[in-house]
Amino acid sequence: MRLLITNDDGIDAPGIQTLTRAVSQWIAAGENRSAVVVAPNRNYSGMSSAVGDVFSHPDVSFERRDIEGATNIEAFALDAPPALCAIMGTIGYFGAPPTFVLSGINAGANVGRSVLHSGTVGAVLTGGQLGLPGLAVSVQWGENVHYDTAAAVAIEVLTEIEDLDGNFLLNLNVPNLTAEELKGVRRARISTAGLIKPRLHEAPLADSGVVTLRLGDASPEVGDTSDEALDDDGALVAAGFAALSALRGITEETEARSDSVLRTALTAIERHLNRAR
Repeated sequence: MRLLITNDDGIDAPGIQTLTRAVSQWIAAGENRSAVVVAPNRNYSGMSSAVGDVFSHPDVSFERRDIEGATNIEAFALDAPPALCAIMGTIGYFGAPPTFVLSGINAGANVGRSVLHSGTVGAVLTGGQLGLPGLAVSVQWGENVHYDTAAAVAIEVLTEIEDLDGNFLLNLNVPNLTAEELKGVRRARISTAGLIKPRLHEAPLADSGVVTLRLGDASPEVGDTSDEALDDDGALVAAGFAALSALRGITEETEARSDSVLRTALTAIERHLNRAR
């Protein structure tokens, strides 16, 4: 397994530095393991799978970096969002092509609707479009963030899946707890919770001005629950569990309802075009 390590907080962020050091030890402890870091040179949070206007700006600046405690892993900082880092790293711009995309550790949980907008997750989804499995890793925000706990759980996941085949995409969210306080790891569904909240009033808008967003919590607070059926990603993290979700990238929709809508639309368009001829 050869890992492409990236993130959206930038290569100098503590999350990716901690994760890379953990991967370095993982590589040294096994066989046929290697990694390369190809990450943004600054914060690109919330960029999802955006690559930017590559037609107008095809030149991407890069710089070699050394990550302390990971001398066996080459690292490159790019002036590019995480999805573009994932593409360039995956197709071999920075050494041998990887077989797996590892993204994170993001500062703040990526649960609920925020999964769609996350650059951390976007890098993994981009790798999936190129045929690679991947794992996005995020940790609940707070004081004295325990990146080490998230890194340890991520390494456990990697160890269990490194020999598995398939283009699987996983999203791991870890509460901000010590390893001893962590209650375990559970499969999670993606909740409907959103970061941006609706407007509170319907005051008329001027021709120009400023709209201030109402934001929810970037990461749920740790709480307690005895509900054994708990499966919501945000609620699991809030309850002290690491939440592991399976994702699916952009694929053709083949459900019967969607097929019916598509056929109806195509038939109507054909009729309109034939009448216009």
